Amino acid sequence: MTGKGIRIEGLSKRYGTGDTAVDALKHVDMQVAPGEVIGLIGPSGSGKSTLLKCLGAVIEPTAGRMILGDEVIYDNGWKIRDLRALRRDKIGFVFQSAYLIPFLDATDNVALLPMLAGVPNAKARASAMEMLQALDVAHRAAAMPAQLSGGEQQRVAIARGLVNRPPVILADEPTAPLDGERALAVIRILNDMARRFQTAIIVVTHDEKIIPTFRRMYHIRDGVTHEEAGEGRAFN
Repeated sequence: MTGKGIRIEGLSKRYGTGDTAVDALKHVDMQVAPGEVIGLIGPSGSGKSTLLKCLGAVIEPTAGRMILGDEVIYDNGWKIRDLRALRRDKIGFVFQSAYLIPFLDATDNVALLPMLAGVPNAKARASAMEMLQALDVAHRAAAMPAQLSGGEQQRVAIARGLVNRPPVILADEPTAPLDGERALAVIRILNDMARRFQTAIIVVTHDEKIIPTFRRMYHIRDGVTHEEAGEGRAFN
């Protein structure tokens, strides 16, 4: 793996100490290549949320390594000084809810992230429009979030996650509020964007509608991941 993608080796996370310690993650290994969309599945309490927070540099692991592209970002301690910049520039997030800012239109919701990174407003808005066009929602660029359908809101949220062209996207239950047709549409979009921008995408899901679409999955049980071949079923 060169340039992009993510690899984790022996990642663990322990909460507490002594007799009350809980090992949420136990020597987790995972690799996602550029352009690949993988599923991360498992029962509640299995460690999915903890793993996602570690991958997103939201919480610090206890041990192990995380490599983003060719750069070691964690090796028994953070190797990156500015974690906020890491999350802003190199890790995109898509959540179950769109979490769009209600008083900004679709364009500015997407453009805000590059603006916060110091990109001039005009250039940031042009990048936002490019992403909205790629996601077939440019005709709603001036609409406020309340004027968008649920599917349109999720597309704008995906555009926001991709606008800085991060090497990695972490999608947490992105299809949970959607019906079958719209859920498959979101996964189709994520696969298209992964291939187009060579982004590694990890989708945490319980959604049985989309699980058959993954070619490869990681099943996490009791804080340990098990790689599984998926069906890779074609979209209807």
